[in-house]
This record gives sequence, C-alpha cells and structure tokens, in this order.
Amino acid sequence: MKKTILLSIFTFLILPLMAQKKLFSINDLIPGGSTYYRSSVPESKYLTWWGDECVEQDVHECRIISRKDGAAQTLITLEQINDILQAAGMKYVHHLYNTSFPYAEKSLVMLASSEQTLIDWKEKKVVWHDTLAPKAANMDWSFTSDNAQLALAYTIDHNLFVLTADGKTHQVSSDGSIDLVYGESVHRDEFGISKGTFWSPDGALLAFYKMDQSMVSKFPQVNITLPEYPVKAQQSADNLSRCATTSPDPYPMAGETSHKVYVGIFNPQTDKTIYLNTGDPTDRYFTNIAWAPDGKKLYLIELNRDQNHGSLDEYDATTGEKLRTLFTESNDKYFEPLHPIQFLPWDDTKFIYQTRKDGYNHIYLYNIKGQLVKQLTQGTFEVLDVLGFNKEQKTILYTSNEQDPLQQNVYSVDMKGKRTLLGNKTGWHNATLSKSGNAFIDSYTSPLIARNIDLVDTKSGRATNILTAQDPWEEFQAPEIKVGTIKAADGVTDLYYRLILPTNFDPSKKYPAVIYVYGGPHAHNIDASRNWGARGWDIWMAQQGYVMFCLDNRGSEHRGLAFEQATFRQLGVEEMKDQLCGVEYLKGLPYVDSNRLGVHGWSFGGYMTTSLMTTYPDVFKVGVAGGPVIDWHFYEVMYGERYMDTPQTNPEGYEKTSLLNKAKNLKGRLLVIYGGNDPICVPQHTLSFMRACIDADTYPDLFTYPGDEHNMMGTDRVHLHNVITRYFEDHLK
Repeated sequence: MKKTILLSIFTFLILPLMAQKKLFSINDLIPGGSTYYRSSVPESKYLTWWGDECVEQDVHECRIISRKDGAAQTLITLEQINDILQAAGMKYVHHLYNTSFPYAEKSLVMLASSEQTLIDWKEKKVVWHDTLAPKAANMDWSFTSDNAQLALAYTIDHNLFVLTADGKTHQVSSDGSIDLVYGESVHRDEFGISKGTFWSPDGALLAFYKMDQSMVSKFPQVNITLPEYPVKAQQSADNLSRCATTSPDPYPMAGETSHKVYVGIFNPQTDKTIYLNTGDPTDRYFTNIAWAPDGKKLYLIELNRDQNHGSLDEYDATTGEKLRTLFTESNDKYFEPLHPIQFLPWDDTKFIYQTRKDGYNHIYLYNIKGQLVKQLTQGTFEVLDVLGFNKEQKTILYTSNEQDPLQQNVYSVDMKGKRTLLGNKTGWHNATLSKSGNAFIDSYTSPLIARNIDLVDTKSGRATNILTAQDPWEEFQAPEIKVGTIKAADGVTDLYYRLILPTNFDPSKKYPAVIYVYGGPHAHNIDASRNWGARGWDIWMAQQGYVMFCLDNRGSEHRGLAFEQATFRQLGVEEMKDQLCGVEYLKGLPYVDSNRLGVHGWSFGGYMTTSLMTTYPDVFKVGVAGGPVIDWHFYEVMYGERYMDTPQTNPEGYEKTSLLNKAKNLKGRLLVIYGGNDPICVPQHTLSFMRACIDADTYPDLFTYPGDEHNMMGTDRVHLHNVITRYFEDHLK
C-alpha cells in the first residue's frame, strides 16, 4: 500500500453540522424520489466529441468548448435544426441533449429522438431519416469515414435487421423466437458481453450472435398485466389482467443443459450470411469478438464450459473457416476473458490483450503471430479499462487503481512500458477520449469534490477546468463518514471499510448498527468517489440514528486475482468470515450497541444477509435480504459454474453454501424482498427458502414487488427503501 494512504486521510467530516441546516427526506436521497436530482445530484454538463472538438449539448444549442481556456462558442442551435427539419416536412425536436457527431471532419449531427435523423447543418439538409418500428431494439450504428456507408443494425422480436444508407431494410433472420435469438447479447451478459452485433471497421460486414436456447429449461415467470403490457412493465391497478399468463424465461441453471451460440457474418451488399465453422458449440463460450483492421478476419476468445481454459482464435470473414489459434490461456480455478483484442492504430501487425495471468489485470502487446512482444503495464494494481489510443504519440490511454486501491485514475503508457498519470491524481475519474486521443473529458469526484469536469491534453497533461460543481448537500445536515482498513479473516489482507456515524452524533450514547453488504465478484462498495461511495439509503439511516457500516470482503473486485479467488468453490464462506471481522470491529466501538446489530444487502448481498442471519444467528438481531440467491443450484450456468464449478463436481460446496439447509437456524427477524419477475435471481430462490422455513418452523417475513425484476426502479425504489427502513425501525431500534 502506498505510504500516502494513511488512516488520517480516510477520516472525513463531510459538512459541519449547523443548526440552520435542514434534514433530508427520503425523496432527497433515493433515485426515483421527487426531489432526488435537485437534492443529491451535483451539477453536470452533457459533453461529447466532434473529432477533437469538445461539444457541450444543451437544450437550445450545442457549443464548442475551448481546450485552452474553456470558453464556449455556438456551433448549432435548436432553431437552426428545426428550420432544416421543417423544410424537410419533419417533426420538430425539443432539445439538443444527447446529440452525437459521428464524423470528425463533417458537419453532421445525429439527433437523439424516437426517429433516426442525421443532419448536415452547414448544407442545411437531412442526410438520413428513418422511423423504426416501435419494437426496434439493440440499435447499433456503423459510422464509417464515408457516410454513404452509414448503416444501422437492430432487432425486432429476436430477429435481426440492417438498414442501409440507400433506405433498404435487410432482414437477416426471420425465424427468431424466445428459443432462437439473433443479434442480442448472449451467455447471459457474462465475459464482458453487452451486445450482439459487431460492425467491421469499414462498415461492409456485420458480425452477430445467434443463440439457440430451445434446449434450455424455461422458468415460468407469471405475467399479471394485460396482454398489451410486457411482463417487465411496472405494474399498477390500471394495467392488471383478470387472468394471469405465463411468460417463459430460458434459464440454464448450474450443471444443467446450456444454450448454444453461433457467430454469423452478414454482408448487406450480397444479402448473404455465413457462419463461423466453430464445430459443435455445445458447452462452449464464444466471447470478445474483434475485427482485423482490414475487415478480412474475425477474432474471438473460445472458452470451455469449465471456464479454466481459453484460446484466441482467428477466422476468415469471407468463408467462416478457422485459420489458427494465436495463443491459449489457462487457470487452475477459472479464466475469465473480459476484453476483446485491440489493434494498434499505427501498426496493423500488433494488438493489445488484457489478462490477469500475472495476478492483476494488465495490458500485453502481441504481434499478429500471437507472440508476446511486451507486457506494457505491471504491478500490484489493476488496469480497469482501456479508453483508446493516441496515434501521434503511440500511446495507450487507460484507467487503473495504481495511484490508490480506492481510486480510478487516467494513465497513458507508451510502447516501452512507460506509464504517465494524467489529470488530477485524487478521486474517481471517468474519461472520454477524443477521436485522435489528443485530449479527454475528465469527469471526476472525490470525498472533497462533488464533481469536476476538466479537458485534459494527453501530451502536455495540461487540464482546463470547465465545471466545478457545488455540493447539493451543503444545505443539509450530512453525517460524518470515516474510511479505514481492518485485517481479513486470514490475518494478512487489508480490507477497506466505511463507517457512517449518526447525524448529530453523541459519543456517549449507544446506537444500533446496520451492516450493508454485497461481497460478491465484480463489485465494490467503498471507493474515493463522492461521499466515499455511500448510498443515499446509508445517509438516510444515519439520520434515523443508526451507525452504518460497510466492508469490501475478499472476493470483491479490483484487488487482484488471489483476492477474488479466495472464495472459489465455496461462495459466501470466506466472505462471511471477513464480515465477522467487521462485526468485531463494530463491537469494539464504545458507541455501538452490540445487542442491536442488523444487516442488509441485495442480490449477492441478499445471499450474504440471509447466510449471515442463519449461520451466525446469535450475532444479528434483524436482517433485510433483497433479491437473494438462496441455493447456487438455482443460479445460472456461466456465473455459478465459474465460481462454484458444477453441482456434479462440487457437491460438498453446493451443500455447504445452500441456505435451505440453514433455514432451521433462523432466530432474528428477517425480511426477504424480491421482484415478482426477477430474471436474475429467479423467484424460486425466495419461494424455496420460505418453504424450508415453514418446514423448519422458523418465521421470516416476505415482501413482493409484482412485475419488478431484479431491482426496483422509479417510485418503486423509494417505496422499497421505506419498507426496508420501517423494518429496522420496528425491530432493531
């Protein structure tokens, strides 16, 4: 750990408590609340890039922001855009938020509206316009250097379509269904997959996923809405149906038959599709699709079902035949590829590849033969994201937590491995790179900064501030937040915690304490962002007189592979041991009432909450578990088998971690909450636990959000946090 990371910098009084400052309402703190954006979201700006010009998008105009001094100059106005639309006999638009500028050297703007419209504001004409069907989804634009090649891929009812610049609609598939899905994300969004279409660099070809899940068991979700409303709709008394219907959800559970995935390539010029000759795709994952710069080859990483061995493979984009395997990678626990290869824009014979093979996620440079040229980043930190390249400087821009395990900062690295920190060195930074990579928009927060936005020059490192936002909490009585470290259950590893003291804290009093927990992979709770990453509900509970505590246990993200893999084949076991170290820390605080300890979490945190309540029944008095996993047998193949292996190969682990076996241990008050149509932790988890508790003569409470999925949104989210708060008020206070 860096010497600069001392406990003293983790103790932070957000605001002095002054008599004239007001208290929060729950609507001020929870997304979906009527006053949330006014009271909790710092001022920001809508910014994008037009090549290397930074553009601010606003209601009435778009403005170019100078990288030298931050001065603004009008680029186009809403009135000008609407004059062009009126002349073309088209509908007005009401604002210029979320417009985009897809061509660096052309005066073309893509409007963000229900219609797809591309306007040349200098030529004062509409270049492209189309109104897609209302059910169109998964839209993926191909913006090449020549807008004549402009094309749009999209899906309707699981079928794939391509709309080309000549106005022609190409239907790539016609047999799409719940069982046969085209152009959508596959493998349940694991392995870094977030979409199902991939344009070649010149826009001439479209690679896409095809998923056959006809062999997958269907979970029988129940739809209680009228036929015209989807099962996912937020339900109300106005759209309920007299007769419920089933809405089958293909859900491959751990150890069961999984779906099959194919990779197709569609050519709009010929209306022909070929499929990669991968052989039988049974029990194989195809991930991280990438094109060669010339569009003649396609690359992907093939992963076995055990998720401990993968290969980077090259295919001919014309014939679909496999040309070669460039290299392989294995791990004795699991190998999880999350990033496609990226070719250097100044050298088509080399690409970068991200891997954790040395224990931390780093950037490696390879040549087209699959030979390692150099490991470009190395150390006990994680590369979090590659932002892009600077062709002129021959550097890679990326974010990492090298500066501090709780931070995300922007760096560049050259081809010799020299790393350079760019921008402000504190806080949590989100950056958007310009087309050339000569600059980036740096939006960041820290415990001391509500939000800053700078324009940073990647060569000189010079930063021009264009926004310093006021903290919207200045008018409120905000509680004190402290961050520090304790040792994990292994006695060696440092774990970060966040402690929030009650509003108007009195050290002579004894307070109830609530632990907020997640604890699972690919997530963390504590970082050096605004308010140390504390959620609005944490602040609300502190105002109600609770000590709020959170600990990122082993198994959570951004601390290296060994830290994450400590939980392998026994999810929840080591995590709970670490959380109990947090409990001991809390009990040692003179102002914490150790007889009034509560715990709350959602999803993996719901699993942890239920597990803590039933594994250590004498420790916690009250728990609220949301959307919980109850038994890993019921969870999906990709995630479940990565961390637990299959029930067939790890029966002891599945038995040990099943909460059905622990239902008999429940002593305290436990409320389980779930979305009635949860497609991630399907209702079978919660319902099975309720049945086990009935059989064991234990008494949890239950609350359902009909029609909601894994998370509650909008006003349901405010209602949810009122329900959670009331439960602790009733049983822990």
